[in-house]
Amino acid sequence: MPLAGPRPEPKGLGRDLRIDACRGLALWCIFLNHFPNNIGSWLTLRNYGFSDSAEVFMFVSGVTCALAYGSAHSRDGWPGVITRTLWRSWDIYAAFLLLTIACAIMVYLTGGGRIADESNTRLLLEHPGAALAHAAILQYRPVNTDVLPIFVVYHLLFAPLLWLLLRVPNVTLGASLLLYALVHVFGWTVPAWPNNVWFFNPLAWQLLVVLGAWCVIAGKGVWPWMTCRIALVLAVLYLTFSLIVALSWWLTTLEDLVPQALASVVYQVDKSDLAPLRLLHFLALAILAVWLVPRDWQGLPMPLMRAAIRCGENSLAIYCLGVLLALASQIALADISNGLAMQIALSLAGILLMIAAATLLNSIRIKPRQPRLI
Repeated sequence: MPLAGPRPEPKGLGRDLRIDACRGLALWCIFLNHFPNNIGSWLTLRNYGFSDSAEVFMFVSGVTCALAYGSAHSRDGWPGVITRTLWRSWDIYAAFLLLTIACAIMVYLTGGGRIADESNTRLLLEHPGAALAHAAILQYRPVNTDVLPIFVVYHLLFAPLLWLLLRVPNVTLGASLLLYALVHVFGWTVPAWPNNVWFFNPLAWQLLVVLGAWCVIAGKGVWPWMTCRIALVLAVLYLTFSLIVALSWWLTTLEDLVPQALASVVYQVDKSDLAPLRLLHFLALAILAVWLVPRDWQGLPMPLMRAAIRCGENSLAIYCLGVLLALASQIALADISNGLAMQIALSLAGILLMIAAATLLNSIRIKPRQPRLI
């Protein structure tokens, strides 16, 4: 959740554990959604509304970037901010390249076949030189690694974004909204290879990162509106409507509840360009979360939440591990068994391994560190 205030200063109020908890839960849900035909995906947001965990992950990353880089600005000035953004961009860039190679190796060891097509690694296996060259400039990505190149770019650009947010926050948010609108009007995108398509269009998804950072730096004025009862009622109504529509994708008996005039609109909720219905659904979820999960929520010390917090504190490593575990689970479902018991076992084993890895990373940490980014 955003911490309202004139300047991002995490030390004053202490670390908000809800940020890491939200990110950790999002990482679990992303893992469950990343391998197909998984019964565990019914525990995630994807099947109960227009948006899913990707929106949560993007928004919370904007919050943590504003907190961490804002703190660096207070301590070390703009040289400190630029240094940290460059190092973090490099960390994510290196993780992306290593993850790309690791995915290709896993698919190669299993014999390729249908998995190579489904994971978009056949190009890398058959044309390694061209694929790696395009991966190096962020134009080629195996399936489920798409978010990492976006964050490489976002972190590189966060220093000028922070400069604008600290001086003209509302104008900056307005410019982000305008860019988002122009993407939907003119179909703007960023070049990619080989089909010129980014699964997450960075020109559209930047809005959630900017919105998260804006909430930290200049969100004090919007806080009373988010906590009023009218906003809560509107959010609940919209979430109920999206729930009916989402379930109607699976249950034909609910199709009659969706007006025909709206059917052509609500049944084409594009994820690549962050469709407005998805954005509104996320905002409604955020309002509901503000009401249900206060800063001193008693559930945060519970073991499940503590495990999620650990994963959220190590988000880059756990995200990469989740991609590999999802690919391994997809291979297991294809080669061993796709039965219900196997789906449940793989889902539980994957989340437990993510928790174990995060716990290990926390245990070997030498000294306290700033809020983890992405």
